[in-house]
Amino acid sequence: MRSFPVTDEIRSYAVAHGTWRPDAVVRELQAETAALGDVAGMQIGDDQGQLLTLLARLVGARRAVEVGTFTGYSSLCIARGLAEGGSLLCCDVSAEWTEIGRRAWASAGVADRIELRIAPALQTLRALPPTADIDLVFIDADKPGYAAYWAELVPRVRSGGLLLADNVLWSGRIDDPRSTDADTIALRAFNDLVASDDRVETVVLTAFDGLTIARRR
Repeated sequence: MRSFPVTDEIRSYAVAHGTWRPDAVVRELQAETAALGDVAGMQIGDDQGQLLTLLARLVGARRAVEVGTFTGYSSLCIARGLAEGGSLLCCDVSAEWTEIGRRAWASAGVADRIELRIAPALQTLRALPPTADIDLVFIDADKPGYAAYWAELVPRVRSGGLLLADNVLWSGRIDDPRSTDADTIALRAFNDLVASDDRVETVVLTAFDGLTIARRR
């Protein structure tokens, strides 16, 4: 097994050798997000954004759902990977932060593919039709809510569709017995839940902050 520190330089090198490189819209979005201060750390990186676009294309996603939109970078990446006529439903509770995303989506020409609902995500998800027609899910929101979001979304994802969950290794604290905060405990329970769910095939990437990729059987 080989491993090495993933520096900013290595990450930039990897992104530069991908197909969907950050453009002026993305850079402006990142700058606006950085101006928010410490919370900007919730934004995904360019490498993860590239992966979201590719995964959306790989499954031919026409219907996608995102739980936790923040300032809209991940949703922009997913929307750019949707098949023609595809749509993305974004669930968030912050009109302030998502307004930054709205502007970016418009600049990128994908606003017509994205529906944003400002409400508790569980409320939005429970109101969705029970039909299993979702192609791609990305969960990146409040950690104690992950299990409930999973419960609502798995039955609504089609066979062969993907469910993605971010931050599942929690900066390496996930297996540290000294970490007993509510977020870490919730993520441990969520990871155990997913690992035992026979409705999906699952891998956990030790990239980014830990990304679960689950394929609906």
